[in-house]
Amino acid sequence: MGLFRSLLGGKKDASAPSAPGVEPRHLTGEEFETELRTSEIPVVVDFWAAWCGPCHAIAPAVAQLAGEYQGRALVGKLDADDYPEILARYGILGIPTLIYFRGGQEMDRITGFTHYGALKSKLERLLA
Repeated sequence: MGLFRSLLGGKKDASAPSAPGVEPRHLTGEEFETELRTSEIPVVVDFWAAWCGPCHAIAPAVAQLAGEYQGRALVGKLDADDYPEILARYGILGIPTLIYFRGGQEMDRITGFTHYGALKSKLERLLA
């Protein structure tokens, strides 16, 4: 088992359906605003930056979330360097930060590197 896989919570859950090759959607600031206003499914946004080591470390778990919940939740990424005004609006002081939205409202968040199980657990609660 590779280092990243072990850090992200061990083996991939074989019982969980996932779509191979599904990646989080890279959002522009305008797309972010539109999705929050119009999405009928929960939206999870990973605020990240190319220079951020922990952002790269959590990326496989975010991609796994996108694949497993395709069609039930929108998992997106927003480059923190490109949209500092959005980070300021949501009080994001560190990255990676994942914010979970439903109906355009923030429901939960995680800041910093964490394992896949924690990301999944928060989304499961949002979908319940």
